[in-house]
Amino acid sequence: MVFKVSANSAWRVTRTLWLLMLVSLSVSICVCRASSIQEEDSAMENIVTEKKVEESHRQDSADLLIFIMLLTLTILTIWLFKHRRFRFLHETGLAMIYGVLVGVVLRYGIHVPRDISNTTMSCHVNARPATLLVNISGKFYEYTLKREIGANKVNDVQDNEMLRKVTFDPEVFFNILLPPIIFHAGYSLKRRHFFRNMGSILAYAFLGTVVSCFVIGLLMYGCVLLMKQVGQMGGDFFFTDCLFFGAILSATDPVTVLAIFNELQVDVDLYALLFGESVLNDAVAVILSSSIVAYQPQGDNSHTFEVMALLKSFGMFLGVFSGSFALGVATGVVTALVTKFTKLRDFPLLETALFFLMSWSTFLLAEACGFTGVVAVLFCGITQAHYTFNNLSPDSQDRTKQLFELLNFLAENFIFSYMGLALFTFQDHVFNPMFIVGAFVAVFLGRAANIYPLSLLLNLGRRNKIRSNFQHMMMFAGLRGAMTFALSIRDTATYARQMMFTTTLLVVFFTVWICGGGTTQMLSCQHIRVGVDSDQDNPMSITEGPERRSTKQESAWLFRIWYNFDHNYLKPILTHSGPPLTATLPPCCGPLARFLTSAQAYENECQLKDDDSDLILTDGDINLTYGDITVSTDASGSHTSSGPAFAGAATSDDLDRELTYGDHELVMRGTRLVLPMDDSEPPFTDPHHRLRM
Repeated sequence: MVFKVSANSAWRVTRTLWLLMLVSLSVSICVCRASSIQEEDSAMENIVTEKKVEESHRQDSADLLIFIMLLTLTILTIWLFKHRRFRFLHETGLAMIYGVLVGVVLRYGIHVPRDISNTTMSCHVNARPATLLVNISGKFYEYTLKREIGANKVNDVQDNEMLRKVTFDPEVFFNILLPPIIFHAGYSLKRRHFFRNMGSILAYAFLGTVVSCFVIGLLMYGCVLLMKQVGQMGGDFFFTDCLFFGAILSATDPVTVLAIFNELQVDVDLYALLFGESVLNDAVAVILSSSIVAYQPQGDNSHTFEVMALLKSFGMFLGVFSGSFALGVATGVVTALVTKFTKLRDFPLLETALFFLMSWSTFLLAEACGFTGVVAVLFCGITQAHYTFNNLSPDSQDRTKQLFELLNFLAENFIFSYMGLALFTFQDHVFNPMFIVGAFVAVFLGRAANIYPLSLLLNLGRRNKIRSNFQHMMMFAGLRGAMTFALSIRDTATYARQMMFTTTLLVVFFTVWICGGGTTQMLSCQHIRVGVDSDQDNPMSITEGPERRSTKQESAWLFRIWYNFDHNYLKPILTHSGPPLTATLPPCCGPLARFLTSAQAYENECQLKDDDSDLILTDGDINLTYGDITVSTDASGSHTSSGPAFAGAATSDDLDRELTYGDHELVMRGTRLVLPMDDSEPPFTDPHHRLRM
């Protein structure tokens, strides 16, 4: 009996064990199957992700190909226009036309819908974080804020994937495309004509830009108030927004007009006034717009007028401009010293690469430090052209000029092509006819308030007056371009900024196509001479009578002092040109002078090839003097001398001895220095011609 009970118990235990084993096996099989399914799902998800990445890569390549083809087509058409001497349309206007055509095709001809199968159309979050981490089944995904979408445009988000792809990040324009354009403007600056009209250029660029900003801002504020009264305003639009709009529309870019001026050889002073104003007022407009954005009165309402906030913005304007200016000049000086005291000129490729990187880094360094990169890179370009260029090897000089000329051409045409494209591909346009008409009227009146009153005041102090036909031409040539577009597209988050961007595009289109296209007709209508040889206005050539004195123009005493200081001290310190510091510094500074003066400076001592000979060397300003000896140099390179104590008595040995210590030191005396502009000029017919006291 006991044995039977034991057998039954053993059987029950065995059966229980078998059941447990079967359950465990079943569970293991289920777990393995689930794990296998999960692995298969993960593998499928990875495959889908890889396909999406590959598809996105192909889409990005196609988008870039569109812009490359636009530039290629623009270049070929430009060649055709130049071959046929067709001046009605500049390459920038042509790039805009091609951009508009491609934009129409992308908008209405090609439809690439976004995959919305896994799109969540609503996710309620109380704040608006810049970065959002989403937990999906234990996996975290990072999403970055792109832009705000109006409630009435939610359904349009997935409308066309192509339109979303061809919309670039605004920082691309500021950090990549703008620096070579601005640097090239400063690097290619014609310093002689610029400094001859420096007073007028500064007046137009600084005072004129501020006047234009406030005129446009006030007129647009009146327009906005009128729109609110008639119910045409669909969002907030404050006075500070109007001033910001005035600031970005005050940046002129007469690239079309200047290209035609250069081709037709229009009066060099008119060219210098327009070019100098456009170069500097871009910098002023950038800082002015930043100062307006920084206007923050105390209290809840940030749009009320407050004197302290206004003074703070003005102080910011001065501080940012001064800091950007100093940073740009400092970078140029460092590059000049590096190229002077190293043997980089023996390796032109390395020299060009260093020059390029130092110049571009100026923009990024200024932006990283809280300054304005546009101002910094502009004055870096001017400093590099004035000092560093003299230290470069001949190969690097040619390479840097051609490199930045090419980058400027490609970047500028890329921006204008994108402008045409953005007219149809940008998804947040706000077209308001009343605001657009008001903007055109305000731009016209703002430009008039800049040119005519300032010209009247400037003519009171100018020997060579800015004639009325020049003023009309400058008024007509106030085109808007790359800088205006870049400033307007940088922030399109609000209703006001979106309406400003749309209106800015239309203003740029009108000025480039209509004003730029009518430049030749305007020149003819205003009876402005074309085909003027700049050498006729060359202060280096010999003229007689009152015509010689008329070339002085705006060579102010302040600039003459600066030029003398620059030639005697800064040029010898930073370059191999100019007189040796041993001849200009006091004897107590002899060791320092010998350390800073390069051997090449001594070798160049007897060669009259100062790069600043294209500046203002006019009657009553400068002569070539060593003590009591006045030296004249003709185009053949021979030297003559005269003076009360050495009349007819100075020998070539005496002159060589004087040149050893002076290197044709420029001193303000009242005699005109004549230097050949280049080796191709024919020698003077009278080899015994001398400069007269």
